[in-house]
Amino acid sequence: MARNLHKAGMLQGVWNRSAARASDLAAELGCTHAATPADLAAACEVLVLCVSADTDVLEVVRALAPGLKPGSLIIDCSTVSAATAEAAGAIVAAHGGAFLDCPVSGGTEGARQGTLAIMCGGADADFARARPVLAAMGKTLSLFGPIGAGQATKATNQIMCAGIIRAVAEAMAFARAQRLPLDQVVDTLGKGAGSSWYFVNRAPNMVRGSFPAGFRIALHAKDLRICRDMAAACGVSLPVVEDVLREYEELIRRGHGDEDISAIYRLKQELFEAAPISNPPASSP
Repeated sequence: MARNLHKAGMLQGVWNRSAARASDLAAELGCTHAATPADLAAACEVLVLCVSADTDVLEVVRALAPGLKPGSLIIDCSTVSAATAEAAGAIVAAHGGAFLDCPVSGGTEGARQGTLAIMCGGADADFARARPVLAAMGKTLSLFGPIGAGQATKATNQIMCAGIIRAVAEAMAFARAQRLPLDQVVDTLGKGAGSSWYFVNRAPNMVRGSFPAGFRIALHAKDLRICRDMAAACGVSLPVVEDVLREYEELIRRGHGDEDISAIYRLKQELFEAAPISNPPASSP
């Protein structure tokens, strides 16, 4: 995402809690490596933030706040709760700045290619001001309402991702048990009614039995816990969320938390391997 901002001529400087990462990127792109978040805030009119969890967002926003200038805009692309977005917005407003929660979807591919879907919450004027920056990182830019609405939309997305990746994993484990040519299954069904981004882009992981991190299990589990809490506030328990969380917790327990979420296939394949009839005859024409 930072490289795409650089390509658009918008990257003034970078900061990261892992200083070596920021230093290396600054050297590669020829921009400033800020010593502190406040220093970066003092040098920029717009700041883009992307970190892992709710506490991280609030920690970094508090660190940025002393350097904010009147009218500064913070665009937070992290995935956190709507309540955290509102709290971060209040901190920024108290220092004379504006805040947008702008979580993203599209995987590592979308981040590299600048084709992310970006879901935003905040004021209309702030979204209009942010649009050129967002357009450097994403292809689909949508404002859903006030601060927190972007995160509520991302939570909706994460529930969908949970159900889809689980269904893809079960389908691919079934296809393997039927001794189908799996590459051909992906190629053909990827053009059919049951296809999805996850099927086209992550079913090949299942064919290979290799799950390089595009979206890590541990991070999606964190997101689904946010979804669970938001649903619980409405007095509802969502079966897809609860079931996938249980499966993720098992994979994390086994040491697979840093693998891509397509590694849920490991559990689905085991269902067939543990079945009394593990090698069914090939289907008749």
